Amino acid sequence: MSTGLRSGIYTGPVFHRRLRPRVHALRYRLFMLLVDLDEWDDLVGRLRWLGAGRFGLMTMRQSDHGDGSETPLKVQIEQRMRDAGLATGGRVQLLTLPRILGYGFNPLSVYYCHAQDGRLSAILYEVSNTFGGRHSYLMPVGAASGPVRQAVGKAFHVSPFMDMDLTYRFEVDPPEGVEAEATRVSITVDDADGPMLLTGFSGLRSEMTDANLRRAWLGHPLLTLKVIAGIHWEAVRLLLKGLRLRGGVTPAHPVTVGGPSETSTGVHHA
Repeated sequence: MSTGLRSGIYTGPVFHRRLRPRVHALRYRLFMLLVDLDEWDDLVGRLRWLGAGRFGLMTMRQSDHGDGSETPLKVQIEQRMRDAGLATGGRVQLLTLPRILGYGFNPLSVYYCHAQDGRLSAILYEVSNTFGGRHSYLMPVGAASGPVRQAVGKAFHVSPFMDMDLTYRFEVDPPEGVEAEATRVSITVDDADGPMLLTGFSGLRSEMTDANLRRAWLGHPLLTLKVIAGIHWEAVRLLLKGLRLRGGVTPAHPVTVGGPSETSTGVHHA
């Protein structure tokens, strides 16, 4: 029986393939939670395996996202949208990894931001690095149907093996409502010579219930530890392949705002 929740669990593969200067690839499975921010309190209040701010099998903390403050996350996201002149007033859904046994790390969390009339107004990509930094790319969504395609210049240092003069191209199948059986986020990283890195996640939906949360954990018991361990192990492998370390910069603003499609070049900060 359906729970009627817009929130859900998405399970599937993550892939990462570097094309240049050394070919390098990895692929593994994980699960992510899609949390409708209007349902946050209800979810952590009624689900045994999904706590809020306490140690447990899985934990969700709003302070793990946004500016890290106690300001409600939806208030933060909608303020960023208003600062960028984007329509707000609808649901905001967050696709992210939970903390597992108290530990959490999210290389990428994705917010699907809707206007009051229900249309998808923007997608916000919240990127974290292993040095404790966090930056967001807020991308308006155009009126075209089908996958959402967006592009923006890199503004935040993530991998020590990647230069800053790069472009991110996103292709997204948003999880539209409880009938959405799948979602997908793909990212192509381009330099002046073309694509150099392909990465992404695709997942199939299950209902947000205690039984399904327990099943997801049993299939991926060390989820966030696996993510951070994988990042560092892959760094070792890249060093052994001869890649040199690059320096990075700290953006002056917490949010980079880009255009609605991959043909847009305008970028400003909020």
